[in-house]
Amino acid sequence: MSEYRLEMKGIVKEFLSMRALDNADFRLKEGEVHALLGINGAGKSTMIKVLSGVYQKDSGKIFIDGRELEIGNPADAIKAGISTVYQDPQVVPSFTGYENIYLGAENNKKTFFSALNRKAMREKAKKLLEEFPLDVDIDKPVYLLSAIEREIIAVLRALSKRSNILILDEPTSILTEKERQILFDLVRLLKSKGVSIIYITHHLDEVSEICDAMTIFRNGQTVASLPVEKGKVETEQIAELMLGKKLTALYPPKAEEPGTEVLFEARDLNLGGKFEHISFAAKRGEIYGIFGLVGSGIDEISKVLYGAMYKSSGELLAHGRRLALRSTAQALKNGIFLVPGDRKAEGQIGDMPITMNLTIAKMQRIVNRLGLVRRRKENALSEEMVQKLSIATPSIQKKVGELSGGNQQKTVIGKGLFTEADIYIFTEPTVGVDVGAKSGIYEIMRELSKTAAVIIISSDCEEVFGMADRAQVIYKGKCTFESETRLTTLHQMLVHAVSFEAPAGRAV
Repeated sequence: MSEYRLEMKGIVKEFLSMRALDNADFRLKEGEVHALLGINGAGKSTMIKVLSGVYQKDSGKIFIDGRELEIGNPADAIKAGISTVYQDPQVVPSFTGYENIYLGAENNKKTFFSALNRKAMREKAKKLLEEFPLDVDIDKPVYLLSAIEREIIAVLRALSKRSNILILDEPTSILTEKERQILFDLVRLLKSKGVSIIYITHHLDEVSEICDAMTIFRNGQTVASLPVEKGKVETEQIAELMLGKKLTALYPPKAEEPGTEVLFEARDLNLGGKFEHISFAAKRGEIYGIFGLVGSGIDEISKVLYGAMYKSSGELLAHGRRLALRSTAQALKNGIFLVPGDRKAEGQIGDMPITMNLTIAKMQRIVNRLGLVRRRKENALSEEMVQKLSIATPSIQKKVGELSGGNQQKTVIGKGLFTEADIYIFTEPTVGVDVGAKSGIYEIMRELSKTAAVIIISSDCEEVFGMADRAQVIYKGKCTFESETRLTTLHQMLVHAVSFEAPAGRAV
């Protein structure tokens, strides 16, 4: 009997001229929770797709319980006991929980016209819940379930296939803290039942809390496999292994001198039921920050500033001129660009190439007098932007949705740079990206601030504190604190984000 439930040895996978996996190795024991770490583009996703049959390896070997196995498609992987639960669980919202659990395996009959036996499906689901006692209502339509309940349904679907190797891809990305703890309890239950789990995450605190071991990828290669002993993870060591160099300060140096030229102002902005009395001035040469927890009104503030939502009252000014923004097109025309918090839904067209995503916000730069796109110019400017932002891609024609999270975000930023705006609003700029991509995005923002007004709006207090020269805190739609960040502390900002009781202040 092999020591390992899964072994992947010398895996190679190439796309065009780019080697995504370069003799990569991975080993997983029975009942082990094993973290797979690496910056975006390191090869983690490619390795998992090879294991789950989405991609076919170019060379290397895969062993399950010591027996070599060829995985040519997803059906081969499922037959071998391998299932994946993605960060956005694939469910049919109008179907019940039990219907989603047995989606694609509704009955055992092979004829096309076989009737669905929902009673049998429900009974099988109940038996599965007896084996894996989880708190979820399988009779409810999935659209009525919470995020963690949808994730549980996706896990149960994998377990219904008798999977003993489960891949969890960024499982906490859409969960609250309470739901995260429920997920960890589920992971512990699966581990006690002998299920082996590959846990993909960017959060090292999760590794220390739930994982037994970790493997780190860099540039398509396995650079380290380490045990997690007594829940201890050396954050700096792991970050340096992921980056391949000593970890320097995550946030670039702040402006040496305060900005003087006001490019963008909000005066007593109000949006009924969302926020009220929001005012600030964003200056060339510095970064202005707005921090608030999720649900505080910060998302709505960003949309009003960009014309995606219309204010109830108050004023917006750009270069001293009053604006009546009623559309994002008007915002772009006035030199304002928003990098949205939800890049997939609001910032990019995932199934279109990098070129179109970079140029779509200002097509006049690449069309001729007849309105036809000059492809040579489009390609040249796109190549220039890809180089400038270090977007990792084998081709500018690659679909944006196929890039890693960090490179998708850089593409959205590149679209903003292409508009040649002078007011940039970054909402949740580093959600779902790794430490390496974060550092790069922060450098871009700081460089932009030298010639433009940059506003960062985020629910990550450390991010706003680390990047902004001046900042305000929002709680339940109201500004509770405003200060130069050099004159305040991270703790002060956090306190003002959770209560009206904290001493209000404006130190700017």
